[in-house]
Amino acid sequence: MSSWVGAVSSTLVVAAAVLVAALGFVLILRGLRMPGVEKGIRNDMKNKSGELNGFLDRGSSFHGELEFEDTMRIDGRFNGKIMSKNELIVGESAHIEGDVHVGRIAISGTIVGKIVAAQSVQIHRNGKVYSDIDTPALIIEEGAIFQGNCVMGDKKPATVTNIASKA
Repeated sequence: MSSWVGAVSSTLVVAAAVLVAALGFVLILRGLRMPGVEKGIRNDMKNKSGELNGFLDRGSSFHGELEFEDTMRIDGRFNGKIMSKNELIVGESAHIEGDVHVGRIAISGTIVGKIVAAQSVQIHRNGKVYSDIDTPALIIEEGAIFQGNCVMGDKKPATVTNIASKA
């Protein structure tokens, strides 16, 4: 009987550890902090714009809506909507389908959908973008693929003043 109780206890401990790790990953993707759990995932991951807020690794997939603070990196598959005022890094193995609304985006993987970036869009040499882009600054490296339309500039409607009528 004691071996049966020990086996059940061990199973519950392992199941609880897996649940805590999974919950920590989801909270990190949502931009929340869970001390201790995120250290293994986020250890020493920083860039010039701030702390890496989340990471979707190669071999992982996610379907739904994603909001984050600071910087997010995707190397896996994502299908849905991404929203942030900060930076999204799309790694070489990433495949994103959906709408992306961010401050900045650096693309080395593939995006199919629509991109709206308040500051800039960078498509690196391995990047493939099959999307319409709305941004004030677009950088496309040699070797990159961009198929779509791009709208750049101020969205404010132009006002025309008739100077002849003032004379």
